[in-house]
Amino acid sequence: MDELHWLSAVDAVRLLREGGLDLAEYVEALIDRTARLTRLNTYVTHDPDRIRRAVADGPRGGPLYGLPFALKDVYDTADLPTSAATPALRGWRPRRDAPLARRLLDAGGTLMGKQTLGELSLDITGNNPAYGPIGNPYNAGHIPGGSSGGTAAGVAAGLVPFGLGGDTGGSLRIPAALCGCVGFRPTHGRYDGRGMVPISSTRDTAGPIARSVADVRLVDAICAPSGADPDLTVDLAGLRLGVPSVFFYEDLDPDVATVTEQALGKLASQGAVLVEQDVPDLARLNEAVSFALVLYEVGRELSAYLYQHAAPVALRGLAEEAATDHVRDLLASVLDEDQVTAADHREALTVHRPALRAAYARYFAEHEVDALLIPTTPLPARAHRPPGADRTVELNGRDVDTFLTYIRNTDPASNAGLPCLSVPSGLSGDGLPIGLELVGPDASDARLLAVAEAVEQALPPLPRPDLERT
Repeated sequence: MDELHWLSAVDAVRLLREGGLDLAEYVEALIDRTARLTRLNTYVTHDPDRIRRAVADGPRGGPLYGLPFALKDVYDTADLPTSAATPALRGWRPRRDAPLARRLLDAGGTLMGKQTLGELSLDITGNNPAYGPIGNPYNAGHIPGGSSGGTAAGVAAGLVPFGLGGDTGGSLRIPAALCGCVGFRPTHGRYDGRGMVPISSTRDTAGPIARSVADVRLVDAICAPSGADPDLTVDLAGLRLGVPSVFFYEDLDPDVATVTEQALGKLASQGAVLVEQDVPDLARLNEAVSFALVLYEVGRELSAYLYQHAAPVALRGLAEEAATDHVRDLLASVLDEDQVTAADHREALTVHRPALRAAYARYFAEHEVDALLIPTTPLPARAHRPPGADRTVELNGRDVDTFLTYIRNTDPASNAGLPCLSVPSGLSGDGLPIGLELVGPDASDARLLAVAEAVEQALPPLPRPDLERT
């Protein structure tokens, strides 16, 4: 019974359905663990009495049978605040639930709370001056990644079996990699993104973080209106897995390079075919898309969201009260003038993004590749640094831009709208998780998840974090 918090989502649902697990007891174990690990700061809102009342209201059916879950604090919830971890929205409650939140509740899920994030989903470290830094379960003095850092840390620490995060350029996959979880970004548009505090409609998507691919598949079957197939299996032997060394494998932290090479060796030894081919001209194609979309869309879409949801503040007030320096600077820069012209945005959307998508499509078709395999991040989690000082991070003896470095490998698939996910591949010499990202062809979500499960089963599982030490 002391290990209830480590139950997988799949096992917990089975036990709840069969009567082998009492929901109230399970929920109480997670509440108790959350209380003991408050130092990780994974929740913005966590109200044990509200949770107990929800459980006491009656038996749970549906596909989740009461399974606990949490939400990154960007999802609208009518009975809990939606702050996006920014001061101007502290305590604010939208009028209705986001469709995905409602879908999980209607499926019988028990909402455990709203999880901490990099402010307005615009920070990659989880170091939030207004809501406090999030601790990495493998070393609480290190960053969990972001922006969905509270979600990944909470799942990795055994506070909740899964959570829904969000991903614009890597916000699911990066914290999943740094915290030793599985983070899935579905094909853009596959999940209903309404009722989420936005950055860029061209790039934003919801997605689950869990401790296994099987658990992600369980959630995907509920969140996706169609096309999910949680029972699909593939044989690792004979799978053709692309290994594009140019761009993705350059300038890696030595531990990331070593762990990734070992993972590729294990996959090859079990029959996977490693296709060492690059995506031509990827860096240029991606650069023409990435920030042209975000810098044009972020101000407009945040403004529209605040207005449509009758928020207590407009974009200018949101920007003025922002606690994170670079978030405040970014919002201030788009308030009064466009950083990207309408013509440049249109060109990125109608010329450069299709060219990026076409390059990926050609790669998959010409090389008959089932998925790309790349290190999720070029480096593991680094130690928390004071706000402002965390704009750079050390990599191979140099100080480099923290944000641009951590998103380097996750950004291109985001801009192309492709399905992708990070699975754990091993630990650094300091005992910090390292992730391996799989990227699939457009709309191949069900098959990509099956491929990822085959890859996951071929790799040794990570040890659980030593939370007594951290």
